[in-house]
Amino acid sequence: MHLDTVIGIDPDVDRNGVALLDCNTHALEIQTLTFPDLLDYLLYQKRQAEVTQRNVTVIVEAGWLNRGNWHIGRGQTIRAAAKTGQNTGRNEQVSRIIGQMCERYGLRYEFMRPLRKVWKGKDGKITHEELAYFTGISGHTNQEGRDAALLAWEYSGLPIKVAPVGQR
Repeated sequence: MHLDTVIGIDPDVDRNGVALLDCNTHALEIQTLTFPDLLDYLLYQKRQAEVTQRNVTVIVEAGWLNRGNWHIGRGQTIRAAAKTGQNTGRNEQVSRIIGQMCERYGLRYEFMRPLRKVWKGKDGKITHEELAYFTGISGHTNQEGRDAALLAWEYSGLPIKVAPVGQR
């Protein structure tokens, strides 16, 4: 199937990173949305796709697809480890509910394992400069939006170029 539009979602309890990628023009829109706003956005995009007769695929990051999801730091207290586990579980639930809502709305969706953290940002996350290098995106982006954009870009099969060493 030819891809027209890919929506990448980096789920979070507070604000979800959302990226809309037009696979034909490579235009990319990035934002963060609360859960209720995300549901409205998905319905809006479904209606737009029906009107324009374009297909939409929603890609939801699913950390729970990883074999292990351990984020315990050296010297971390039991309380801190429990809080990390609680937050991880809450984010997992958000991603699963997004999938359920896509199903309810009749949107094609897939869960995707988080991409490898190989970038120069904190904890290997992608920076704005790195994302802008291969997407052309301008303006301000936050980490959740960049992660969502990376999901959409990767899923679409568009090339991900890394800046030469001197430009990093």
